[in-house]
Amino acid sequence: MKMNRLTTWIGIAMVLGIVVGYACHALAPTPAAAKEIAGYFSILTDIFLRLIKMIIAPLIFATLVAGLANMGDSKTVGRIGAKALGWFVGASFCSLFIGLLLANLLQPGAALAVPLPESAAGLNLKTGALNLKDFITHVFPKSIVEAMGANEVLQILVFAVFFGLALGHLHNQTARSLVNTMDEIVHVMLKVTDYVMRFAPFGVFGAVAGAITTQGLGMLLVFGKFMASFYIALAVLWAILIGAGYLVLGKDIFRLLKLVRSPMLVGFSTASSESVYPKLMEQLEKFGIKNRVTGFVLPLGYSFNLDGSMMYTTFLALFIAQAYDIPMTLTAQITMLLVLMVSSKGIAGVPRASLVVVAAVLPMFGLPEAGLLLVLGIDHFLDMGRTVTNVLGNAIATSVVAKWEGAIDPVPEALAEADEALPVPDEPVAQPA
Repeated sequence: MKMNRLTTWIGIAMVLGIVVGYACHALAPTPAAAKEIAGYFSILTDIFLRLIKMIIAPLIFATLVAGLANMGDSKTVGRIGAKALGWFVGASFCSLFIGLLLANLLQPGAALAVPLPESAAGLNLKTGALNLKDFITHVFPKSIVEAMGANEVLQILVFAVFFGLALGHLHNQTARSLVNTMDEIVHVMLKVTDYVMRFAPFGVFGAVAGAITTQGLGMLLVFGKFMASFYIALAVLWAILIGAGYLVLGKDIFRLLKLVRSPMLVGFSTASSESVYPKLMEQLEKFGIKNRVTGFVLPLGYSFNLDGSMMYTTFLALFIAQAYDIPMTLTAQITMLLVLMVSSKGIAGVPRASLVVVAAVLPMFGLPEAGLLLVLGIDHFLDMGRTVTNVLGNAIATSVVAKWEGAIDPVPEALAEADEALPVPDEPVAQPA
């Protein structure tokens, strides 16, 4: 199968990236030389991510418009949106709580021997981007062309909601023709995605080799306990997410996991959620989820359901407190959880979102922002775990909402494993009276 071959090649690319990156790090005479070498590897990753970004805006717009037009009424949109946001809030609280609990149990920052810096200079984190006023106004586009050019998912979603609902209320031949055109555009874009994904192994190789060339493997050993503790926490979160999915989907959850393994591997390797979006949408379609649900819930999830990133915020904040030997009472920890619950909802589109959220919250609890400098060197490897968890969480969330809506048409496993995108029927657009 082509999908299995792609997964195999991505795995090989990861291993080669580690080997080549380690060799380049060992042979580079200076850190500056290593950084220059890593810059050449980043060319491959940048090309791959640019190709992915090229797909996202037209795919999101076409899918949303076609799906909303097929729904036909705003009540259905509101119902699906309410169910999705309900799941997102529950998953967010669970993620933050697990990060808090596991950081207390595993104590990753206790007795840390690494000297801590005295200032936060060099963080370059735009914490000013994290405020409720700017976030709310930024959601609404002033130009759909500008929003699509910048791949602003939430802004595209807002315009597509208006456009799709308006199209669904027009009962004439032209409207039906336009909806059918949007459906075809979706499948054309999924085919384009298939072509782009064939470049994924090169992008993965460049990302891994570049990170290892710059940081080496020694940094991973120094912070081994922190990384191991974080990945244990991620494993616990995975178990809970999959268990919650099992309660709704039953044994189909295992079929879903099998289908999304390739997008998850790409997300893990590149540490980029954007690199996964088009392929994840295609795999959810192969799972049998109707486009009207996938096209609406998945973009929402990319903005409000970042389970791995949210768990990391509480985990990292407590790690910094432990590293500085600053005790935090239970009341302070619960308060921090609630603050992060709210502030993490405004991080869509903010670069290095998890670190930005933590940097903004630390001063509220008397914790030094300079502690973030401890983990900047290994943040790429932590981001790999955060990203793959975000992908898993959004795949399960979309599938659960589709199940609640009765919007899953089972697809034979042999067809689902095929390389071609499958057309998933949606409700027909209303006929003219």
